Amino acid sequence: MRRAILALLILLASASVAPGATGPDRLSNPQQEARAVALQKQLRCLQCQGESLDESSAPLAIDLRRLIRARILAGQSDAQIKTYLVSRYGDFILMKPPLEPATVWLWFGPLLVILAGAAAVAVVVLRARPAKS
Repeated sequence: MRRAILALLILLASASVAPGATGPDRLSNPQQEARAVALQKQLRCLQCQGESLDESSAPLAIDLRRLIRARILAGQSDAQIKTYLVSRYGDFILMKPPLEPATVWLWFGPLLVILAGAAAVAVVVLRARPAKS
């Protein structure tokens, strides 16, 4: 009897984690699920910042993935969902923010920091050279 109960528990546990199983975080329609995943890959996790919503396991990313799926089920387009998230969280939520005056620092800030560091190194090296007589 114990073996039968144990076998039943193992069967139920394996069925709940089976690949392709639908759950509260998956859409039953494959096209809608594909749309959700594609959107999640284009949006940044605000907590992790270096990962997309699709890669992140942060609680905020999980909530945003659920929000995306709920809006897809409500019939919203990808553009409408992105517009909503950008209006709420700003352009920083986009993995590739648009190039405009407000986001110029997101695009060129790292390059400017590298150039400033290279200039500082060049000044130090030039000053350290012995003067020619």
